[in-house]
Amino acid sequence: MNKIIMINPIVEMNGDEMTRIIWSLIKENLILPFIDLKTEYYDLGLNHRNDTNDEVTVECANAIKKYKIGVKCATITPNAQRMTEYNLKSMWKSPNGTIREILDGTVFREPIIVKNIIPTVSCWKKPIIIARHAYGDVYSAREFRVKYPGYLNVEYLQENGEKQKIQGFDFDSEGIIQILHNKDTSITSFARSCFNFALDRKMDLWFSTKDTISKKYDHHFKDIFYHIYSNEYIDKFKQAGIEYFYTLIDDAVARAVRSEGGFIWALKNYDGDVMSDMVSSAFGSLAMMTSVLVSPNNQYEYEAAHGTVTRHYYKYLKGEKTSTNPIATIFAWTGALRKRGEMDNIKELENFSDMLEESCIDAIQEGYITKDLQNLIKSDKITVMDTESFIMNIRNRLKEKMI
Repeated sequence: MNKIIMINPIVEMNGDEMTRIIWSLIKENLILPFIDLKTEYYDLGLNHRNDTNDEVTVECANAIKKYKIGVKCATITPNAQRMTEYNLKSMWKSPNGTIREILDGTVFREPIIVKNIIPTVSCWKKPIIIARHAYGDVYSAREFRVKYPGYLNVEYLQENGEKQKIQGFDFDSEGIIQILHNKDTSITSFARSCFNFALDRKMDLWFSTKDTISKKYDHHFKDIFYHIYSNEYIDKFKQAGIEYFYTLIDDAVARAVRSEGGFIWALKNYDGDVMSDMVSSAFGSLAMMTSVLVSPNNQYEYEAAHGTVTRHYYKYLKGEKTSTNPIATIFAWTGALRKRGEMDNIKELENFSDMLEESCIDAIQEGYITKDLQNLIKSDKITVMDTESFIMNIRNRLKEKMI
């Protein structure tokens, strides 16, 4: 069998723990036998990030800017425990956060649908894609613990020296303070990424906030979305036969659980974080959810929506077999390879990605699964497999399709 030839590379970002092991198994068994793979390789494992003072994360983000497409393995965001475990110089930032900031991207998370995993919400027939604004809000808030009665006094100092006072609060007891921010440039990029993604997928786009309560902060998001849509995208959406509409987030939640799915739901940073977990759980599992970061300049970074599966990694280190679900990581590879094929006009690469995804879905729909899916599958015949055996099952199916 002749291998598929690539013209341009994708940026490959290796990661941590059990997903790093799975990464190697996927490449060795599902990618390299079929593709003459070209990648710009970066090691985002925590040890290497520590050795490079996290400069490697910035390097790979800039490489995605250059080559347009990246695929990323799950990585550790260190806490105090990891500081000790890995003997770290610093509590390095989340690589995902750093890459999102450099690319100015929006995260789109989508469940992988299989017939024998029935969604908890019985009317959901099509995927709901969560578009999460990945900048600002509570994730970069300034917080303060009030210990004594007093008054909050906030002042905004403009570059020209002028000052603007912001009305504060009287505290007659202990309390807490949180100051949020966002930027028009980031909100604008968020909006354009959502509109472009909706056109690319030919799906309706919802956007929801709580502007009736947050009359400046949330309302500003709403205004920017409306301005960009009405001036740049309204005709394109009509031509594509899709719709954009805004509604309050509480109304959007009610609409979503009564819908059949099949739309993109754009949300602010925290709302998107919460709703992506809700959607993934209701559809089945985080291990069955893809994630792609899309910049307004059409740069793409694909990854699984889940973490590094630490518990399984510790079992693996003891020499025990694990039953770890590789599907979302496989779909990260297929997403990146398909997009590379689209950009470089390599139809064979697009077809390969389709066949690999079909092989994964066929395996699950025939009852061959990893342990995490055991209680979700509606099937008379179930075979629970260890990680490597499951990947080999998928490989055998792929080989048959490639003949």
